Amino acid sequence: MDYRLAVTRREYFNAAHRLHNANWSQEKNLEVFGKCNNPNFHGHNYELEVKVIGEIQEDTGYLIDTKELSNIIKTNVLDKFDHQNLNLDVEEFKVLNPTTENIAKVIYMILRPLIELQYELKIKLYEAPRNFVEFPY
Repeated sequence: MDYRLAVTRREYFNAAHRLHNANWSQEKNLEVFGKCNNPNFHGHNYELEVKVIGEIQEDTGYLIDTKELSNIIKTNVLDKFDHQNLNLDVEEFKVLNPTTENIAKVIYMILRPLIELQYELKIKLYEAPRNFVEFPY
């Protein structure tokens, strides 16, 4: 009998952003987003967990090669997001508010086509030690 298990890769990146809705007045943006609406942006040290869930491959004994998973994350997420201004430098956030929720969703959408479909994929993104989101849930 095969059992499902999870392999998690933890990575880190630093990025700046501004939470802002262009359809709202400055007053409403400030009311909703507070200091996170600073026009000069602010930054976070993000902690990213990429979890792959599935069954162990008989021929390798791996669920997924963690070096391969690490390379996929580095090439497609870290190289794109790390030390960037998400609003200005990352195409997806030029029209999408870079909340932690949206960042996690974008990371999922980037990685999903790169991880074999036989595996379930989950993203956990910490914006701060006590604040994190999981996608999908």
